[in-house]
Amino acid sequence: MSDKNKVIQDLKSFEALGAKDEELILKLNEFLALLDHSDLNTENIKGIKTKINTAIDQKLSSKDLVKELKEVSLSELNKLEQLDKLEMLLNTNYIDSKQTRKLRFDRLFSNIVKIIIGFLFVTLGFAMIIMPAPPYFEMFTIFNFNPDDGVTLMDLISLIIIATGIYIIIKPIASLKSNE
Repeated sequence: MSDKNKVIQDLKSFEALGAKDEELILKLNEFLALLDHSDLNTENIKGIKTKINTAIDQKLSSKDLVKELKEVSLSELNKLEQLDKLEMLLNTNYIDSKQTRKLRFDRLFSNIVKIIIGFLFVTLGFAMIIMPAPPYFEMFTIFNFNPDDGVTLMDLISLIIIATGIYIIIKPIASLKSNE
């Protein structure tokens, strides 16, 4: 019976948190009444408790909340409506500084990895230009400066790789500056 009382206390405390959502409170009261009148064993109560905990954890998902907050800030609503929606989101969801630090670290880490990959592309492209081309690439000379030298297909592929590397470097740097 102590497990049943614990579940009822958890639900009542959850009910106290959501005083604004009357429909949810009504459903919770119905659920509590059903729990009081039922003859559940400990396994059923534990199953109900895990279902409730997983539903609450899904509601508290920080990535979804941050995504919703971004959507509100980027929406075409006027500022007062944006503030109302933002207030509603923050009242119905929980977010703390640990979650925001983790999200910021993840974004920073992925941008640093992208920048490193971009520098590797640029280095690879310049190495392909500087190193001598194999004989089967030398026959694909696009433009000859003189009979011994010219722009080959390998040089053009290297320039495309360098341009891609520069794009990969610039994109995260621009997103880092826009997020500040």
